Amino acid sequence: MAALIRIAGIAIVLAAAALAPAGAHPLGNFTLNHLSRITVAPDGVRLRYVLDMAEIPAFALDRSLDSRGEPSDSALRRWARSHASEIAPQLALTVDGRAVSWNPLDSTVRRRPGAGGLPTLYFTALYAARVAPGAHRIVFHDATAPGRLGWKDVVVGDGAEPTHSLRAYPNALTGSPRDRTSVVADIDAAGRIVAVAQTDSAIGGPSPSVALGRSNALSDVLAKGASDPLVVFAALLLAIALGALHALEPGHGKTLLAVSLVGARATPRQALILASALTIAHTAGVLALGVVVLLAAQWVVPEQIYPWITLGSGAFVAVLGGRAVAREVRGRLPFRHAHAHEHADAHPHAHDHVHAPGDPHHRHDDLDAAAHARAHGIAGTAPLTFRSAVLAAASGNIAPCPAALVVLLAAIGIHQIGYGLALIVAFSLGLAAVLTVLGVAVVRSAAWLVARPRFDRLARFAPLVTSLVIATVGAVMVGQGFAAQGIGVPVPLVAALVLAAVVGYAFAWHRHPAAAEVRA
Repeated sequence: MAALIRIAGIAIVLAAAALAPAGAHPLGNFTLNHLSRITVAPDGVRLRYVLDMAEIPAFALDRSLDSRGEPSDSALRRWARSHASEIAPQLALTVDGRAVSWNPLDSTVRRRPGAGGLPTLYFTALYAARVAPGAHRIVFHDATAPGRLGWKDVVVGDGAEPTHSLRAYPNALTGSPRDRTSVVADIDAAGRIVAVAQTDSAIGGPSPSVALGRSNALSDVLAKGASDPLVVFAALLLAIALGALHALEPGHGKTLLAVSLVGARATPRQALILASALTIAHTAGVLALGVVVLLAAQWVVPEQIYPWITLGSGAFVAVLGGRAVAREVRGRLPFRHAHAHEHADAHPHAHDHVHAPGDPHHRHDDLDAAAHARAHGIAGTAPLTFRSAVLAAASGNIAPCPAALVVLLAAIGIHQIGYGLALIVAFSLGLAAVLTVLGVAVVRSAAWLVARPRFDRLARFAPLVTSLVIATVGAVMVGQGFAAQGIGVPVPLVAALVLAAVVGYAFAWHRHPAAAEVRA
């Protein structure tokens, strides 16, 4: 009893710590945030560039500078000087239409505490550009870190900006970070800025490929260590609870999961198998992305992997849904098959025939049984096999959440990889358990509806509807994957094209020979 009371007390303390404000980056663990402030000096133009690196890019940089991920202060200062020179050409400045080069003056970098004991990095660089006295028009464009997620802003003169040089981000704007990278300004003969015009949108929407701002409480719990077994046990319980809460947030393929279970007419036992598959898929996704961060972050931008995951998963789900749709079409529409005839002259030949389902001229008992099973929802006659349902649900949930990736990286940083993996598995179990419970609830509801006589006619079309929904979910994921790649094609258009391909495939398969019979 005393142990249980102690575990409860520890769990309450850990939960309070989890709910307390964490040191995590408010815009997400992947982000690179930069701010450029341009001012006018007597001898030209000055630029102060600020870069705020969140936990994951800071972790990758530390590993690139030191194999143990612990670069010295001198190594960081050398990197700061080198980086200031490298990005100078990307901070493009034109004066009256003529390109002007920046001269680096100074650079600094310092660490700030982040989630799970991982640091974030705060880099600043000062530049000067010589400009002759007089009135001028200047155009500035920040082309650093193209395609990376994060806050981007350009300020001219003493103009106010809401982050206090990327030191504190306002809660009201973290859901839609600024995306301002260019500015045009006019300077009068006295060196005063008299007009400023922004050349791009002031507020940008969040990236559709990565869920930003996730709770990093789990990595903060990991940083407390694993010296006490009861603390570890309570942390595992907390990880399961956080995973369950995480599953209730938007995304995670809940629609795909539920429809896949309905399409496969899964049993509660199969739902447990599905929960295991989801846990394995999510954990494997975290490990795979962790390997990328450790080994290939210099060549591969980690957060840009998410659109490819979405695209590949969507294509796979669309194929599974398309095959299920084709099976339903083949079982419901008139079908073509071949008959082989033998004549007295002993030269058999084949003729194609077309029959409607249930045609009395040529009734097939196996097709009648299948139609009956489809109509009454008999287990084992679903358009989507349980194996396909597992693959579809796992594909829709394989993308790891950034918070779980931070747990893995924090575990590597404090040399407690086993403990970190255990927390990730527990987190994934909580995530999978909630998703599976929701899916089973949908399956039970569908079974109850099928059993009602008034829904009998609608139940006949349920397998076709579930197949179409699965294909539609896959098509939308494909559209989202393409949109996240920066391809200027609307998601609905891509989804419509994929669905058109699914329909074409279904009816093309329907026209193929369905059976061969030999008749003497």
